[in-house]
Amino acid sequence: MLRNITLIALLLFFHLSHAQFGASSQWTEDGNGNYSVEKGAIVKTDFKTRAKETIVPADWLIPAGADKPLAVRSFTFSKDFGSVLIFTNTRRVWRYDTRGDYWLLDLKTHGLKQLGKELPEASLMFAKVSPDGTKAAYVSRNNLYVEQLSNGRVKQLTFGKGKLISGTFDWAYEEEFDCRDGFRWSPDSKSIAFWEVDANTIRDFYMINTTDSIYSFTIPVEYPKVGETPSACRIGVVTVADGKTVWMKVPGDSRQHYIPRMDWAENSEEVILQQLNRKQNQSKLYYANARTGEAKAFYEEKDEAWVDVRTSWDGSQGGWRWLKGNKDFLWISEKDGWNHIFRVSRDGRKETLVTRGELDVISPLAVDETRGFVYYLASPFNATQRYLYRSRLDGQGEAERVTPQVLEGSHSYQISPNGLFAVHAFSNYYTPPMTEAITLPEHQPINATESILARFDPAKKAQSNVEFFKVVTEDDVEMDGWMAKPKNFDPGRKYPVLFLVYGEPAAQTVTDRFGIGRNGLYDGDMAADGYIYISVDNRGTPAPKGRAWRKAIYRNIGILNIRDQAMACKKIIATYPFVDATRIAVHGWSGGGSSTLNLLFKYPELYQTGIAGAAVANQLTYDNIYQERYMGLPQENLQDFTEGSPVTHARNLKGNLLYIHGTGDDNVHYQNAEMLINELIKYNRQFQFMPYPNRNHGVRDKHLNTLFTNYLKQHCPPGAR
Repeated sequence: MLRNITLIALLLFFHLSHAQFGASSQWTEDGNGNYSVEKGAIVKTDFKTRAKETIVPADWLIPAGADKPLAVRSFTFSKDFGSVLIFTNTRRVWRYDTRGDYWLLDLKTHGLKQLGKELPEASLMFAKVSPDGTKAAYVSRNNLYVEQLSNGRVKQLTFGKGKLISGTFDWAYEEEFDCRDGFRWSPDSKSIAFWEVDANTIRDFYMINTTDSIYSFTIPVEYPKVGETPSACRIGVVTVADGKTVWMKVPGDSRQHYIPRMDWAENSEEVILQQLNRKQNQSKLYYANARTGEAKAFYEEKDEAWVDVRTSWDGSQGGWRWLKGNKDFLWISEKDGWNHIFRVSRDGRKETLVTRGELDVISPLAVDETRGFVYYLASPFNATQRYLYRSRLDGQGEAERVTPQVLEGSHSYQISPNGLFAVHAFSNYYTPPMTEAITLPEHQPINATESILARFDPAKKAQSNVEFFKVVTEDDVEMDGWMAKPKNFDPGRKYPVLFLVYGEPAAQTVTDRFGIGRNGLYDGDMAADGYIYISVDNRGTPAPKGRAWRKAIYRNIGILNIRDQAMACKKIIATYPFVDATRIAVHGWSGGGSSTLNLLFKYPELYQTGIAGAAVANQLTYDNIYQERYMGLPQENLQDFTEGSPVTHARNLKGNLLYIHGTGDDNVHYQNAEMLINELIKYNRQFQFMPYPNRNHGVRDKHLNTLFTNYLKQHCPPGAR
């Protein structure tokens, strides 16, 4: 996904949905409190009594022979609360630190032992104790293992070699489907269902390291480019006792379909899985018999563009949420034009629309079956904001906003399993992030001294230099935007403008949260130096404005989004006399870098200066899951890929271009830089280029800040005129 870990995303967008993998806090079994790590210990907080209790003192986490406790990255209590699994000594796998060491602490004896200690250090992934508490399973070196907790005996369950991956995923599945943890214990603890991804047929893309050795060396990444056949994927169920695997007989070519979601179907006899065709415009749900492998489709949907599978329950990988009794599950679909929650019968034959009205469910959060409600984030009247809503599970009545009306901005919630409490976080463009524990559905603070409502100061709004606006282009497209004005702003004078752009289906830039209007790349204070900073969200960005808005960009990346941005710029110049049309600059990273290049090349009459980072200069270089989802197959509509690629239009460069790319970028490969440079040289177009040796998709060097700032000041001089 183009936005992952880009510098712009990290510093400016504040996307909370892709927080660091793992959990350093979790709810108690009854839902009336939570566990968290404090000063190396695991502490329980009771929300009813407000009392705190240390459950695991730090000194219990000191291994034999060590002089300090384990650094707890995340923890999980066993189902019987007899032990706690500690994840520590972590290592990063592409985006997140999902590999490391696991230790199991017996809460009765205080015995602490390491799992898989005979395997390489920090090689374990996604360890989980079985529901009956007798075993633990984990992945190491792309294979699945199970360990008997009573004696530490380890059994290897899969024996893949090369790039045959069991229990986790290849680069593309992880990046584009958020698939990382690739196995599930059966409820009876006798079997494990797991993904097997065969990336052996996927060609390696070689990144070249020329700085860490006298001789250069290559770093291979199994990376399926757009148009290339995907990795084969299948689901297996392995019986722990004998190590025998039964493969689920899902119809269709395993290399022309994807399986982005899978779990046990709330029993130990069958798994439920979602299959997408390669173009990702057809989704089927299957039940598969764990003993025979026989699979039967029971629920299907199609979309003329793509079926979106990115919405999951409270950050998990699951697309469904079972209700008690397991006769129904909740499912999210855009089939009626909005991202809605449906209640679907187990056999798929009956469905009820739960979230009624012209609103998009941004994130489903929790179900309170006792009281008959589902909670979710939505914002039907302002696409830049986020609020807590709830709807009745029977589909009756209208959606009800739970967040207080006075708190305008962006909210997130972690809701307790019993639906009675939540940890609530809030910010807006003039209010730094604040958190509190609240009761539901009253939305009352548990501790009055921590109340967000009591601390919120709406008077600060007048002190902000940021304002939101809407712009309607000559194409009759209305877009949301924000504008950060200079300090000591004088509407009678003219100021330079820097546009922040992203523009692709992976992210919004116009969101009402703290930090917008600030440029993390600029070394200094843009407002104090006399710049206007603006961003607008074009059609195709994932704003809660309905399916038609989001999917207008299908087969139009680099085309429709670029025109929307340019026409918004044109209208802004015509509308605001304080905008200096001779000093217009634009910048973006990743997908925003692509947009910056296209804007500079296609609309040189509007943009004089562009600073682009880590751009997809040629759409045929990016991965198949992302690019084919939004653009189709190049074998069928190559002209769309060509027209949308900046390299096609590089000959039109007239203004000032600074291009930046890390040579170790595993996401948007450095080859994009050289393809672009080659084309610019071919047409004798002058530009400035800065490669960053071995840096990945997000460059985080002070050098970049200085470079960005100096270039902007030189070619788009600051200050009023």
